[in-house]
Order: sequence, then structure tokens, then C-alpha cells
Amino acid sequence: MAKLISKTYGEALFELALEEDKVDPFLDEVQALLGILRENRELDSLMNHPKIIKEEKLQVIRNIFEGRIDEELLGFLLLIVTKDRYREAENILLYFIDQVKQLKGIGVAYVTTAEELKETQKQAVKEKLLETAGYRQMEMHYAVDKELIGGMVIRIGDRVVDSSIRTKLEKLQQQLLKIQLA
Repeated sequence: MAKLISKTYGEALFELALEEDKVDPFLDEVQALLGILRENRELDSLMNHPKIIKEEKLQVIRNIFEGRIDEELLGFLLLIVTKDRYREAENILLYFIDQVKQLKGIGVAYVTTAEELKETQKQAVKEKLLETAGYRQMEMHYAVDKELIGGMVIRIGDRVVDSSIRTKLEKLQQQLLKIQLA
């Protein structure tokens, strides 16, 4: 249900940005807004508190954001509060950001390796992904997981390429367990 809400409202915000020809300004403001929401968990608690009436919540949003963000974006935030969807605000904004990245041909890759990659290796991975994944740009996120033993795991959206030694060993173990000794 939460994914459907994020998609529905995120898509509406994306369509609004396209209609108003404000994709880039909205992207900047949405990213800043997302940072504000993540840094201020007290606001999150206040906006999701069941004993605070909706009108007070709407006034809090107006007090904080009016004159500081685009009027359409403010109206969108007020709509989310009005429809009792504030709990999904972060996911809605993330969905919007993903839609803009797709529009601009920006891929987001999460690369996990057993050891920290050198800058030249990171650049080579990025170039290979640009070449094979069909994006104009790549936003790269690197992580280290010693349990991989070697190799790497790359995730772009819902696609995963796992060439880690850990996974290869697990597959080999499964195959060996299937062999019946006579």
C-alpha cells in the first residue's frame, strides 16, 4: 500500500513539474526538502501525532515553508497533510527524484566490493556501466563488505549482478550437496 501511495503522489508531483516546466527547480527544492525532513525528526513526530488536529499541522507546514519553497510544492505538501499521507512524504519525494533521474538518463548504481576500490578502479566500473547500461550519467555509491571475499555486487534499480566469490562458493556448495555418492 505504501509503495502505491508513494508512486501515485510522486507521479503527480512529477507530472506537475513537467507541466509547469519546473523539473530542475523542483528537483533542487525536493532534494533540499528531503534533507530538512530527514534532519528534523521532531517535525515528523509532530506531523504524525494523532492528537494534533489537521488544521494545526497545515499551519505548521505553512509557517515553516511558505515563502521559502515554490508555491506549487508548498501546495503539494499541504495536500499530502490534508489527505493524511505525510507519513509517506519521504518516499513520495524519493519517487519524484527517481523519476527525474530517469527522465535525465541518470542511472544510480550501488557497488559493493570486498575491499575499497582505488579511484582508477571506480572510474573503470563507472565507464563500463555507462557503456553497458545505456545511461548518460551514473551516480555511483560504493560500499565495502568483507564477507564477499572477492569480486563485486552491482545493483541498479531492481537489477543485480553478483560476481562475488561468496556467491560462487554458495552455488558450488549447493551443487556439491546435490551430488549423490554411490
